[in-house]
Amino acid sequence: MDSLNRKKASQKITIIGAIIDLFLAIFKVVAGVIGNSGALIADGIHSFSDLLSDGVVLYAAKHSSEKADEDHPYGHQKFETVATLGLAIILALVGFGIIFNGFERFNNPAVLTQINLLLGVAAISIISKELLYWYTLKVAKTYNSDMLKANAWHHRSDALSSVVVFVGILGTTFGYVYLDAVAAIIVGLMIVYIAWQLGAGATKELVDTSIDADQIEKLRYVLGQISGVNSVHSLRTRKIGHTISADVHVQVDPFLSVSEGHMISVSVERVAKKCLKNLTDVTVHIDPEDDEITAPYENLPERAQALGMLTKALFNNNCDGEIDRIQLHYLAGKIHVDFYLPLSCLKNDKSHDEILTKLTETVNELYGFGDVKAYFGKTKDNDKHDT
Repeated sequence: MDSLNRKKASQKITIIGAIIDLFLAIFKVVAGVIGNSGALIADGIHSFSDLLSDGVVLYAAKHSSEKADEDHPYGHQKFETVATLGLAIILALVGFGIIFNGFERFNNPAVLTQINLLLGVAAISIISKELLYWYTLKVAKTYNSDMLKANAWHHRSDALSSVVVFVGILGTTFGYVYLDAVAAIIVGLMIVYIAWQLGAGATKELVDTSIDADQIEKLRYVLGQISGVNSVHSLRTRKIGHTISADVHVQVDPFLSVSEGHMISVSVERVAKKCLKNLTDVTVHIDPEDDEITAPYENLPERAQALGMLTKALFNNNCDGEIDRIQLHYLAGKIHVDFYLPLSCLKNDKSHDEILTKLTETVNELYGFGDVKAYFGKTKDNDKHDT
């Protein structure tokens, strides 16, 4: 529902902006031709360029809210990021264009007519675009949309360029023919700076830059407080549009059951999403030990091969007949083995120690294996307990 509201709000404010941009562009060009104002004509062309940015925003607003699919398994939120970068580029081009035009005005001061018409159109443009800026910015903050923030600043850049035109036209009436050129250059520099900030943020997001360090430390702390979590490491985050994605390794007791380890991972995901607003995707890796400092197990046999080695050794030593289940623990560079046997095997003139000694001697002959434990229970299906 929030995604749908976000999409509708983004499209609504962008369509309103596009309609206003269209009428302003027409009014500016017509008034500029009538009053012989090249500045107002250029400002009208600038408003026409806003229609392009409005189209980009509409396209991104539509597609960024779509659900994940086979081609985009992480969703479409980065459509918004790409649109933000595109708007930043458009803003930069507009800014450089205003600066270039400002320098040209030093050499070609214009003789204007229909001053009241020119000032009136410029004033309408300033007011309408400034109102659009604040309205768009409000929606952008409500839904945490960098794309709409970029478009809001695009509206303000149009308002500022209209301020330049207004000041230039007004200054001409008092004989200050170069005033509009100075103002144009200053405004152009401001627009380029805004474009740089927006573009830098979007670029960082596209190259998967992490979120703020204080947010990461906050997340690391709350995850470390979860019962069953011994430590937190390899915590990585990135922004995907207006959302945040994270993956984390948590170290737990190495002898927990798989189901309990999974339950801890569920708690980690729940707490993480509660800790950080807009965190929507969390990948949790459960570790029995810190795999950042523990050597990898490249030379140890995997489960199928290890069980094959154990089965052969147990058969050769005549101690495989009563074993119900074998559990492997890959820890500290070794494979530690738990054997589960029925209680009935203790009634055949064999003690726990004798069985454990025989199993230990058998396993110790194999490369890569470590400690051995024996557990005895009533049946294969019942829970086992150490005697």
